[in-house]
Amino acid sequence: MTESLSYAKQKKLLIILFLLVPIVLLAMFALYPALYLVYLSFMSWDGFSPDKTWVGVGNYKEVFENKEVWAAFLHNLVYLGWGLFQNALGLFFALLLNSQLKGRNAYRVMLFMPYIMNGVAVAYMFNYVFNSEYGSFNTLLRSVGLDSLAISWFGSPHAVNHVLGFITLWKFMGLNMVIYLAALQSVPSEIIEAARMDGASRLQTSLRVVLPNITKVIELNLFLTIIGTLEIFDLPFILTGGGPLGASETFLTKTIDTAFKFNNFGMASAMSVTLIVAVIVVLSIQRFATRRWSD
Repeated sequence: MTESLSYAKQKKLLIILFLLVPIVLLAMFALYPALYLVYLSFMSWDGFSPDKTWVGVGNYKEVFENKEVWAAFLHNLVYLGWGLFQNALGLFFALLLNSQLKGRNAYRVMLFMPYIMNGVAVAYMFNYVFNSEYGSFNTLLRSVGLDSLAISWFGSPHAVNHVLGFITLWKFMGLNMVIYLAALQSVPSEIIEAARMDGASRLQTSLRVVLPNITKVIELNLFLTIIGTLEIFDLPFILTGGGPLGASETFLTKTIDTAFKFNNFGMASAMSVTLIVAVIVVLSIQRFATRRWSD
């Protein structure tokens, strides 16, 4: 049969056959679950009963009217703020370690090391660091006479999200630094030398020459940071369980509780779809801002 087909048709057939398996897998494990999620968001379902009741936009109405849900979403914005600071810090260290600094390879390893550590191990380590009674951080504060600052870090509604945000910065800043460092090393040295010859200072060279050449990488890092902060789950789940009194609940932990603790899979699905839309909106704003800056 293949002998009767032309070379162009054989090539097209091979391409279709090679693409068929990944397309089927993508449809089964990505497209179908996403469509089923949207379908469930219009239903009232406890997760066990074979019967599902159509409620239309009732679940979405409940999501937007539920103050606890949006309070949890505001907690994600704290992580977003720390994530932006994390990117700025990663870029700063990348610029610093891209120079002829003595021992720069050792510093690179030290800063990247937290990223390769297991997330659960990091959570338990910082549970000891910020423990209100025997934690090393409070011990340090008391030893220098700052007893008034030695509070229950995971028990304070005002401090808990910032503590968790700091932990995410400590863990992921090294990854941002490595990505920025690779981008900086791809910038042609000729244009940097030309800027120096024209009398530009190190700061002017970084702002006017280097950064405009790595805007795509900055956009990528911001993309990953925004997705990660809006979908954060592991640290608040392990360290605080959403406490105290829901002060550290995130949108995703609230969604998981709605589904598996309160058996309201319809509303949980609506919350998931809402989160997807929120991520798309925030990413669109970020993309628009970075495009304008690069232009």
